[in-house]
Amino acid sequence: MDRIIREIRSNIEALELEPALYEEINFSSRAEALDFLESHVSDRIEGLLLKDGWSEALTGLMQYAEMVRRGLEGVDQGLFQRLRQEIACGNYTSLDLRKRIAAYAGDASSGGSQPDEGYDSLDALVNGLLLADVAPEAPSQRDPEMVFYQPTPARVVLETVERADFREHDVFYDLGSDLGQVSILVHLLSGIPTKGVEVEPAYCEYARQCARGLNFSQVQFVNVDARTADYSDGTVFFLYTPFEGKMLEQVLERLRHESTKRRIRLCTCGPCTLQVARQKWLERLDPNGNHVNRLAIFTSRP
Repeated sequence: MDRIIREIRSNIEALELEPALYEEINFSSRAEALDFLESHVSDRIEGLLLKDGWSEALTGLMQYAEMVRRGLEGVDQGLFQRLRQEIACGNYTSLDLRKRIAAYAGDASSGGSQPDEGYDSLDALVNGLLLADVAPEAPSQRDPEMVFYQPTPARVVLETVERADFREHDVFYDLGSDLGQVSILVHLLSGIPTKGVEVEPAYCEYARQCARGLNFSQVQFVNVDARTADYSDGTVFFLYTPFEGKMLEQVLERLRHESTKRRIRLCTCGPCTLQVARQKWLERLDPNGNHVNRLAIFTSRP
């Protein structure tokens, strides 16, 4: 046990004494260090605490790890606060922000939705930057066809901004917008007006607070069922499989009706892509084939 304790202490010391981890620009490395502290240090100590006779030494190690964790997270909180203030004051252009995200998130910011790829430092950066305070808990009751909340991977949003060919007149809708990350990030990186449609009141109000904190007057969140929302100004619609079955079909019929008035585009990711791809009024534009976990882009037929 002595050897294990020395090994764990050495791991914690290595992180505490690495000066690069305390430099703001090294966000990605810091995210990896925090993940290591949680999964390879804290979790391991908790398992060892079950052994008798070593609780005092292990408790001390846990406190040491927590101190280092708080120090690293403090660097991130300072970074998020500074960037939010700069954004709220309008000091960054969309291009500036893309460069900032690339600098802090590193390779994770390259975009591109890959099958079975999980969340990474880019998601940690985006969530820390865009989401304020503690998020509300998931609702206890939902429509059976509503998919349980899962945040859209930030890389999918970046790819949407890169490939959806936004224009000045576009208005972007995120259907089933949850905590609002997609609508806020799309506006942040493109400058076009965005709207989130969300049936859960607590999620909708939380997203509004996040947008207000960044002084984003062109980001709106509408607390309404997606089947009855007003889409009369929408030109680009995003669905990260917020619902399925008949509910999805009803929403798609609403969008088909809108497409008779003007050409619209749909961006999807997840299982809903298969159902969207069967719509005869849509033409697929992306090269991602049948991979449901990659971004799919459709345009309405003339």
